[in-house]
Amino acid sequence: MTFRVIKSGPLTTIQDSGRYGYSHFGLTEAGPMDERSFAIANRLVGNPANTAALEIALGGLTLECQQNTTIAVTGAYCPLLINGKAVALWRTQRVKRGDTIELGFAALGVRAYLAIAGGIESTQWYDSQSVVVREDLGRALEPGDVLETGKDTQVAEQQLRFADQPSLRRRATLHFVGGYQWQDIPEASRQTLLNETFTVSARNDRMGCQLDGPEIQTGIERIYSEGIAAGSIQVTGAGTPIILMRDRQTIGGYPKLGAITTQSQSVLAQLPQNSTIRFKLVTPQMAIAELRRYREHIDNLTFEPTT
Repeated sequence: MTFRVIKSGPLTTIQDSGRYGYSHFGLTEAGPMDERSFAIANRLVGNPANTAALEIALGGLTLECQQNTTIAVTGAYCPLLINGKAVALWRTQRVKRGDTIELGFAALGVRAYLAIAGGIESTQWYDSQSVVVREDLGRALEPGDVLETGKDTQVAEQQLRFADQPSLRRRATLHFVGGYQWQDIPEASRQTLLNETFTVSARNDRMGCQLDGPEIQTGIERIYSEGIAAGSIQVTGAGTPIILMRDRQTIGGYPKLGAITTQSQSVLAQLPQNSTIRFKLVTPQMAIAELRRYREHIDNLTFEPTT
C-alpha cells in the first residue's frame, strides 16, 4: 500500500478517463468532471492520460504516506500541506514514508485532482476504475481506506507554468450546441437562454447542475425517453434548466435544448454555488474545432523544472 486515508473529505472518488461503450446497459461514463485538471495531474507525474487518480470535491482530504513516491495536485485551489508545511499546487511533490498530506477546503473552484506516480490500483467494472456511487460501482473514500499504487516512475520534479494555470472565477460563459428540439421551443424562451444570467444552485453534483434564474417554457408537453449526452441542457416541467454531467442517467424524457461543449463542462465543474452563468450558441463545426484546440492544448503543454 502507498497511502492510508485519515480524512476523506465530503466526496473523494477514484476516477480514470471514464467508462465508454456501456450506455446500452444503462451505465454512464463517469470519469473526471474537469478533464483538463485531471489530465495535467497525470502528466505531471508521468502517467498515461487515462490513469486513475483521486477527484476531491471541495477538499478536506488527509492521507498518510506509506512509501516514497511522487504526487501532483491540480484543479481547485485548495491549501496543500505536507507535514504541516504549505506547498504548491500544479507541480510534482516528492513524499516519503510517514509523511502526512493534507488538502484543505477549496478557496477557489470545486474539485481538485491528486495523481500518484504509477497510478492507483483498484477494482475495475466494465473496463474502468471510475466510481459511480449512484450506480453502486464502488464508493467514495472513507477514513481507514488503503490506496494501492503502481510502481513509482521517478519522474523529474516539474511544474505547470503559472500562465497556463487556470484563473478560476465565479462566472463563466458556457458554449452549447443546439439540439434537434432547440428550434421547436418558443423564440422568447430561446432568447431567455441566450440573453439572461443564471446561477449555480445548491443542487449540483456529479450527476447534474441545476440552475436558478428565469423559467424556460419549452412548450413541449410530452416526449419519449431518449439518450442523454454529456452536457445536455435539460428543462424540467417547471421550466428549470439542469445541465447533465458525468454521472447522469443515460435516458430521460425531459426536453433538451442542446449540450454544452467538453471545454465548458470542465469550466462548469469548477463553479461553486451562486456562480453566474451565461450561454453562447455555437455551431457543431465550431464545437468540433474548439474540442480539437482544447485537446491539443492539453497534449502540448510543457512543464518547467522546479527551482
